Amino acid sequence: MIRKKKQHRRLRVDHALRRRTVRHRPFWAFTLIELMIVVVILGLLATIIVPRILNRPEQVRRMKAKVDIRSIESALALFKTDTGRFPTTSEGIRVLVSDPGIKGYNSDCYLDKVPLDPWGNKYIYISPGLHKKDYDLKSYGKDGEDGGTEDDADIESWNLDV
Repeated sequence: MIRKKKQHRRLRVDHALRRRTVRHRPFWAFTLIELMIVVVILGLLATIIVPRILNRPEQVRRMKAKVDIRSIESALALFKTDTGRFPTTSEGIRVLVSDPGIKGYNSDCYLDKVPLDPWGNKYIYISPGLHKKDYDLKSYGKDGEDGGTEDDADIESWNLDV
């Protein structure tokens, strides 16, 4: 009888210990191998993509200027929808950032801030436009001067190929 009680107690203790370990949720984490595989994949992607971008920084800047011009054009279209007209040359694109007191102006503004081109210069806005009826919008490019060729060529809203 004494033996049975000891065995019975031991079984209860073993059963209680098993139940406790089952109650603990397993800790899920990435293994070192999984992390190394991810790092290797990211490294391979970086070796393929980064040289393409670094070898053509001027092309990337020109593309960003084209995208900026398209974004400004969208904001100008919204401005015209709300107010019935495009900003004047004297108002410029800064009117898209702060309320000038124009009837119908959306007080939420159209742009967060007046954008600069990728070379740190202001975009040129002329309304009415010389090349388009409503307005002309352009960046002077890398050289910051009107005209130019290749990397120094102007990026113009009426001549975008994006």
